Amino acid sequence: MKKPTLSHYDAAGRIRMVDVSGKAESVRTARAHSLVRLRPPVLKKLAENPKGNPLEIARIAGIAAAKRTWELIPLCHPLMLTHIEVDARLEAKGVRIFASASTTAQTGVEMEALTAVTVAALTVYDMIKALDKSIEIQDVYLLEKTGGKSGDYRRSKK
Repeated sequence: MKKPTLSHYDAAGRIRMVDVSGKAESVRTARAHSLVRLRPPVLKKLAENPKGNPLEIARIAGIAAAKRTWELIPLCHPLMLTHIEVDARLEAKGVRIFASASTTAQTGVEMEALTAVTVAALTVYDMIKALDKSIEIQDVYLLEKTGGKSGDYRRSKK
């Protein structure tokens, strides 16, 4: 098996945007995760937020961010997303966020799913920062991806 290399560097070590023009389009999907850790008193006050429902606003922000990933991360390609879904759930530790993205393209959607969960988490922070500055955004990671030359990936359970 060929050893993986960093594709954003050319032979001289200069940063470059990867040329995907020779790749075939294929269906590609990705799922990502993040956690906004909240103290119990802050968690109890989420429903009372005068700015609106933090979970719904975070969900919409994550969707919007996924669509603009290429504008935020310099070497990402603009992708036509065929689907993006963001889910924010309350749990005892805080707000757990999942995002799923898909496209039919020449490159994957991992960065779009990761951008979605990160911006959604930052939006939760923004919505409740007046209550607590010690909020933590944790555990941002790729859960799985499908399609493309590198094949499928599924994060192993720890």
